[in-house]
Amino acid sequence: MTTQVISITLSEWETKGPDNCAELKCRFLEDSRNDRQVADLLTKSQMLVLSELRHGLQVTSRSHIGRVRIGDLSVTILPKIKGTSLLSLIRYAYGFRKLKLISEPAQLVDQYGIEDLLVCQLNTEVQELISRGLLRAYIPTSERLSSPRGRINVSRIALDGGIATATLPCHYYPRVEDTLFNQVLMSGLKLAGSIASVVDLQRESRRLASLMEEQVSTVRLDGMLLNRACRQMNRLTGAYSSSLSIIRLLMEAQGVVLEGQAASTKLPGFLFDMNAFFQALISRFLQENLPSYSVCDEHALKGMMRYNPKFNPRRRQSPTPRPDYVVFQQKSICSILDAKYRDLWTKDLPREMLYQLVVYAVSQSDCRQSSILYPTNDVLAKEARIDVSDPVFGSHLGRVCLRPVHLPLLEKLVTSSSAQVCRDRAEFAIKLAFGETP
Repeated sequence: MTTQVISITLSEWETKGPDNCAELKCRFLEDSRNDRQVADLLTKSQMLVLSELRHGLQVTSRSHIGRVRIGDLSVTILPKIKGTSLLSLIRYAYGFRKLKLISEPAQLVDQYGIEDLLVCQLNTEVQELISRGLLRAYIPTSERLSSPRGRINVSRIALDGGIATATLPCHYYPRVEDTLFNQVLMSGLKLAGSIASVVDLQRESRRLASLMEEQVSTVRLDGMLLNRACRQMNRLTGAYSSSLSIIRLLMEAQGVVLEGQAASTKLPGFLFDMNAFFQALISRFLQENLPSYSVCDEHALKGMMRYNPKFNPRRRQSPTPRPDYVVFQQKSICSILDAKYRDLWTKDLPREMLYQLVVYAVSQSDCRQSSILYPTNDVLAKEARIDVSDPVFGSHLGRVCLRPVHLPLLEKLVTSSSAQVCRDRAEFAIKLAFGETP
């Protein structure tokens, strides 16, 4: 007997439960150990919070979008950013090329999910690589040949005691397509074919992979293999950069890693981290549009916190705060910034975020200020500031700024290249890094 699947759809940072969703009323998690384990992992990682209430199940989305299935419940989380705008910002954040996709890319996100948009981009990137010709490399090969090729291995003949067969040991360098980059590319296409929910995208991914199967060997796709490919990236392999970035996103969005765990647990679905995307988006924008400054991602504030050597029985390493960005001018810190994918114009600032920002603010002797950058679509959103004072003497200790990033404006700035827009980019970057003048 086939189990009927119940589907619900949410937006980011939305809660649905038995009171506002009929599908969740009198519905609870199945007793399957695997389903409960998946639900616990999602809740602990804050990717998707599932709570069993008295009258049914409550589902709360966070900063992840996509689709996941827990037992007979399928949950789809849609982004608040429109599909075309999201595609433009993702392209800019990760450096994807603007290639011709399907006529309505927004439809993929609105009706299916972010995974289909990424698979569509990957298929187009790979089609471009194949049409230009896949990368070939000279691979060292040693084998016995009846028709000598390359350099004859005289040492091997001596070790064998002479020529006893009609072949000679040869060492040569054939130029082949079976390179690390093409191996990762083919494995990524097969992964994309298993992830996509649109049949046409599945078929296209598998077709492209089949074009490479005769010349390229199959490898097991994992993080270590992708890191190895990235380390070997150079000017000759730069065309593969976008494809490898998409494959990494597809692979990482299939698993969840809890703090303290080395390996990820595979999920029955696809959840894309919008917080990581927003962080990458702001990082690239600041680095490109603050020419007089240097922007360092996740810079360690060393020496701020230290275990007392006399009271550290477990010999643990001292905690090191790492803000998302630190803006330097020469060697002096000018601004400390964090990026969080949460609209703080309509939602309150969580106290754990506030405490973290206060730590960043008081960590410096000169720049006693830290700021959090958050996305919003509200044109009325303005910067808010929280002054931190000594509770006894009332002296000023630092300041925390809540700074909005207007996404429609950011999209307009990164998708245009006119001279005026270049000046507007620089002004907007200064505003994000240092705030509005009073």
